[in-house]
Amino acid sequence: MRQGFWRNSPALAISVLALFVALGGSVYAAKTKRPRINGKTIRAKSIPGNRVKPHSIPANRLKRNVLRGITATGAVPLTGTDINELTLAQVPSAAHADSADTAQSAVDAQTALNAVNAVDAQTVNGYSAGCLPGTRAFAGACWESAPSSAVNAPTAARKCAARGAELPTALALAAFAEEPEVTFPGGDEWSSDITSVSGLNVFGVVTVSSSSGINSSTSTNTHAYRCVVPLLS
Repeated sequence: MRQGFWRNSPALAISVLALFVALGGSVYAAKTKRPRINGKTIRAKSIPGNRVKPHSIPANRLKRNVLRGITATGAVPLTGTDINELTLAQVPSAAHADSADTAQSAVDAQTALNAVNAVDAQTVNGYSAGCLPGTRAFAGACWESAPSSAVNAPTAARKCAARGAELPTALALAAFAEEPEVTFPGGDEWSSDITSVSGLNVFGVVTVSSSSGINSSTSTNTHAYRCVVPLLS
């Protein structure tokens, strides 16, 4: 028995050695030859979102509209902090607004697509635009539809100024007298034109009526008057 054991020991030792070498080589090969992973080796929808490193995928590598309807954390919608704006292209409509900052008037702001239509504006720079009740638009201003009671010329000018208005010029008042449905029930009305100055606080002022036309009257006389309010009030 003892002799048989010693005869088989060299063969057994060699077999065991060969087995360890074979196993060790396989393990070494497995450690040194790792297969490279690419897009073809990844099964679709096999990687959950929480396994992707934040900001590791640029927007131009995503399929168009792939983020539509997707939220950042379930119920919380995406915000600007979740998107790298450097990966986004310029919005098409924004390109037309590049020159809006340098626009000097509504005529120059043709590329400001979101500008409010000036024709429909109710205010301009904080001022009301349009004629108030009791006035009518004429010659780019708002004229009082009915004249005020008779006063002297300086008083008429002062009362108009207190309303943020002024007396009309003689020619403009004469043109207004020819407008349809315009009447001068008090006769002559004061204009803002002075014809002559004969002394201190003594001067002639042009008056207008729908019947006798353009006349002149001493400023101390009394006549009706109507004020002209600028379109911006």
